[in-house]
Amino acid sequence: MNRIESLLIGWTWPVLAALGSLLMLAAAHGFERWAMLAPCPLCLRQREVYWAVISMCLTALVLKHFRPNPRFLMAFNVLLGMVFLTGMVVAAFHAGVEWGFWPAPSGCAAGAIDVSNLDLNDLNQRQATASCNDIPWSLLGLSMAGWNTLISLGLATISFRSAWLLRPSSIRSVSA
Repeated sequence: MNRIESLLIGWTWPVLAALGSLLMLAAAHGFERWAMLAPCPLCLRQREVYWAVISMCLTALVLKHFRPNPRFLMAFNVLLGMVFLTGMVVAAFHAGVEWGFWPAPSGCAAGAIDVSNLDLNDLNQRQATASCNDIPWSLLGLSMAGWNTLISLGLATISFRSAWLLRPSSIRSVSA
């Protein structure tokens, strides 16, 4: 077992998953706040997955004191992987909308600014909704949704690998 795999056996991976989710949310909010990139409804939906991971990890870390066995951790890592896969699907769907592979769901069209209701006292607040079809930022040909797809897939893979390393020793000896 190498050094990286040793990090995946204990409760280190759920803590790292929660921290990674916090970093993803911080990056999204940073793009929104400082780059002034308004999120569309599908962008906000992608963030929900990371909020779910954080709450799940915090709950699991509390529950481990009541159920401190490896099977609980293994099952939790499988569940964590499934949540990250859900995030991958949501992000891939959004990337497909951006690339025109399929239409955006209703409610994803850009909303125009109604100047009659414009709050001139707080111009830092969002005054319109972004379109799900637009790609406001990209790196190496991938939009934020495309990068989120790859990152979510990577996090799911690590979660499933962590669960695999925690399987009971009787199964481990048969598969080795």
